[in-house]
Parts: sequence; C-alpha cells; structure tokens
Amino acid sequence: MNAVHLQARHQVHLLQGAQELFEAMVQAIEHSKHEVRLETYIFAFDQQGQAVAEALAAAAWRGVQVYLVVDGIGTAPLPARWVVRFNTAGVQWHRFSPLGWLGVFFPVRWRRLHRKLCVIDGRVAFCGGINVVDDFHDLRLGSLDAPRLDFAVQVHGPLVADARALMQRFWSRLDFAHGLETRQWSKAGSQLHAALQAQPAPMRVPAPQDSLGQIPAALVLRDNLRNRSRIEQSYRQAIGQAHHEVLIANAYFMPGRKLRHALEHAAQRGVRVTLLLQGRYEYFMQFHGARAVYGSLLAAGVEIYEYQGGLLHAKVAVVDGVWATVGSSNLEPLSLLLAREANVVLRDPHFAQMLRLRLHTAIAQQSLKMDPLRYARRGPWQRALDVSALAILRIGLFLVGRRY
Repeated sequence: MNAVHLQARHQVHLLQGAQELFEAMVQAIEHSKHEVRLETYIFAFDQQGQAVAEALAAAAWRGVQVYLVVDGIGTAPLPARWVVRFNTAGVQWHRFSPLGWLGVFFPVRWRRLHRKLCVIDGRVAFCGGINVVDDFHDLRLGSLDAPRLDFAVQVHGPLVADARALMQRFWSRLDFAHGLETRQWSKAGSQLHAALQAQPAPMRVPAPQDSLGQIPAALVLRDNLRNRSRIEQSYRQAIGQAHHEVLIANAYFMPGRKLRHALEHAAQRGVRVTLLLQGRYEYFMQFHGARAVYGSLLAAGVEIYEYQGGLLHAKVAVVDGVWATVGSSNLEPLSLLLAREANVVLRDPHFAQMLRLRLHTAIAQQSLKMDPLRYARRGPWQRALDVSALAILRIGLFLVGRRY
C-alpha cells in the first residue's frame, strides 16, 4: 500500500455546515481577480445556492474566468433564468453525464462527479462534503428540522495548485459529443462578455510564501484512472497505524472487506474504534445496507453511534488526535468504486482535536449507541431488508464488473 505523501506549509481551516462554507466561499469569489473553478454534485438554486450563483455571475461579469461543473444526476437541469444569466455573464458551465431514462441500463453511465471542490485564483481551495444546497432543505424530503452535520476545509498552500490542475484537466476532458449539457451562449451575451474582457487575465497567482502555515497535507483523489482506491487506502493506512483511537463519521457506510477488517483488527488490538453513522432513514440502500455489516464490527468491539440530530452528511475521520481527513468520499461502493471524489488528508494536532471535539459533541448530545444485543434481536423483517439491500448492492457491482 503506497503511503500518501503530505506536503508541508499549509493553512487549513475547518468549516462546519453550509452557512460557514458559503460565507467563506462567496467572500473569496467576490474578491477573485482571475479565475474561479467550482465542482459539486448538487447545485440547488435555493436561497443559499442562489447566493453562490450570484457571486459566480458577478465574478464573470467583471472579467473573471468562471468554470462550473455539476453532476447530471445530483443536479437537475438548470432553471431557465439562470441559464440566461450564466450565459450572458460568461459563466462557463456543464452538467456532467446526465443519466436520462435509458442511462440506468448502461452501468458505464453510473459513474458520477461527487467531489466538492472550489479553487479561486490558484490561491485558496475549498474541499469537503457540502453540496451547494441549503442546510435546512432536502431535494426529496423538503424542509429539515435541523441542519445537516457536514464539514469542509479552506486551504492555502501547495495542494491548491494540485486541485486547480485536477479541475483544469477534467474540464478539458469533458466529452461534449456524448450528451453533456453545456453552456449555450446567446449571441448578444457572448459579444457583451467579450467586450468586457479586452485583456485576458493570468490563470494562477501563487500565494505569498510568508502567508502559509506549517500543516502537512495532501489532496487525495478517487477516479477511474490512476486513483481507483487511493482514498480507501489512506483510511486503511491510518487505521493500521492507529495506537489509541479511530473516530469516523460517515453518512453512507458500507465498507468493503479490507476496510471492515482493518477496523475490526484495530478494535481487537485495543484501539478505541468509534463510528458515527446515519440514524435517520434517507435512502433504502444507505439505511439498510449499513446495518447489514454491523454484526462483525460490533462483535470485534467497534462502537457504533447513530446520529439523531438531523441528517448526517459528513465524510470525516480523526486518528489518534493527529491524523484527519475531510472530503466527499463515503465509505461505500458508489464513492469508493464509481464516483470522482476528493478528500484532504492532514496531520495536525490542533485541527484534529477541533474536529474530534465536534464529533464527540455530536455523539454525546445527538446520537444513540447501537447495543450489540439489541442488534442481534432485531426482527426477521428488519433482517430481510438489511440482507436485501446488501444483495442489491452486490448485483449492481457485478454489473459494473467490480467485486466489493
């Protein structure tokens, strides 16, 4: 297993929830001078989403190069008025691989853009699990009684250049000939935008060296080329080296055999392994598939807590109060095998303890502990649903040619 190489000289700030993230992101976009790149699974044009959209359009109007990519399943076709506004302002945008009615029958089309990345002027990056959607609203469930529990990071340092290069390559590879819904310039809008950009701006401005911190960090990716299992490997490596504590919060948790065994072995050698998982029903596969793997984890001594305070959407972990990761990757097959994902991995006691405190607060105040005896006594109908969810998962993976 190849180790994740952490580069030094980063500043990393923890952001919890959409409000903290969007305030920081919109402020950075409003001060952008050259380029804004944003990728997200969901872009909802609700109150908070519109604030981000307004900032993108305003940046494009003043001559900033703005690139937006949203997923073709997570994001519905853009509202007509925002298509006009983006096109007129000069925002360059794409919906990545819309599935369509027949797409479900072609497993190759199941691959998704799930990462949430934003890079501004090559100076600052945002990465995490937070979609561009109001924390108190769900596209399926409607209004929520509590905000989602989710996290992102704001980063200055060398990995910003890595994130920008990644996003630039992805943009260049988008295949317009295979059903991608692209920006469609109006003639008047394109002429007006061109007139506002007499001089093209440089694409990247490096951050001043004296502004950087000392945190070692890396951007860890999952894609369908060279990084098929990189994020899972980073988890397994950290878990395998743990001495005291493994703390994971993950929204959609259906780990494969290797990752599950790593957690079990850590618990068996005396490491306290704590999982904070989704406690509210959101999706059949997510809810019942996770419970199908509880048995061996509980038997090994892993502590499982189910979050009751709202919808859990976090994809974070802390190991030994030093190693931490924040990103978009769930520990389940869609994220680990089919989706483009991005996590930031770092080593810093201050950051790790801050994230650890927030997770333990959620565990203590808003979660229920799964009792092994109660789990073993769950009824036959519940067991059937759990087994069915896992079976459907394995059939889906068989269709895409992967074992899990």
